[in-house]
Amino acid sequence: MKHAALVLTAAIALMIGWGTLTPPGAAGPALPLSDKQLHALGFGLLVLPLSLVRPATIRWLAPLALAYGGAIELIQPAVGRSAEWADFLADGIGIALGVTPGLIRARLAQARL
Repeated sequence: MKHAALVLTAAIALMIGWGTLTPPGAAGPALPLSDKQLHALGFGLLVLPLSLVRPATIRWLAPLALAYGGAIELIQPAVGRSAEWADFLADGIGIALGVTPGLIRARLAQARL
């Protein structure tokens, strides 16, 4: 199960990279969510699989995901996109929401002991 979560996390990271580093207009049709909502959703989904399967990974996964979001913002001007602090904030909000189920699961597991 952990390996599947790791593969899913890597696939989501690749999709985020493609979606955020593709020149504007080349990424496909517009989606019914705002840019900030897409950032929060993407980064929430990024951390969700591993945080659910192995809550202990949250300690390194959340900072790594946030660093990934920061790196994307730094690289985006090179592909004709704008770097925005609001996107970085949305990434962080998504990460916080994405690790919450894993934190709850860990807390419930501790309560059973």
